[in-house]
Amino acid sequence: MSENNFGKTSDQIAAFQKIWTESMSKMMQTAFTVGPNSPPPEILRQMRSGIFQALGQSWEEFMRSPEFLDGMKQWMENAIAFRKMSNDFMANMRNEMQAPSRDDIGAIMLTVRHMEKRLLNRIEDLAAEIKNNGRSGNGHARKPAAKPTATKRSPAKPAKPATTGTTK
Repeated sequence: MSENNFGKTSDQIAAFQKIWTESMSKMMQTAFTVGPNSPPPEILRQMRSGIFQALGQSWEEFMRSPEFLDGMKQWMENAIAFRKMSNDFMANMRNEMQAPSRDDIGAIMLTVRHMEKRLLNRIEDLAAEIKNNGRSGNGHARKPAAKPTATKRSPAKPAKPATTGTTK
């Protein structure tokens, strides 16, 4: 079916080219006939006017023909379909190009949220500690309790007095 439409379109184009070439050849012949026996300028104007009228009528008939109008309608529909396809293609390409950066931004935002939560938790802990220290009653902040170490040491034993070689 598309070959049939293409054949119609090519026939229409061939008809238009034929009208155009015939009209232009007649105009050129009329415009460039200069010689001692050339007609007066008034006759040239009338001929030129007649050619333009004939050309205008033939073009109007051709452009109002159902074949030409159908061909133009088909061309417009194809152009719109092509434009739609190209827009969709470009939109898909743009989205695919932006996808990695969106993933990176998402990962960064997740990391920042995690850090914010950790900081807020630590600030709340420090605020609670300050509040508890303020209730100690003496008005002075308490020193924080020493943190236990991982290894326990046994208390140091007192050193034995040195004996001098005498025994009783």
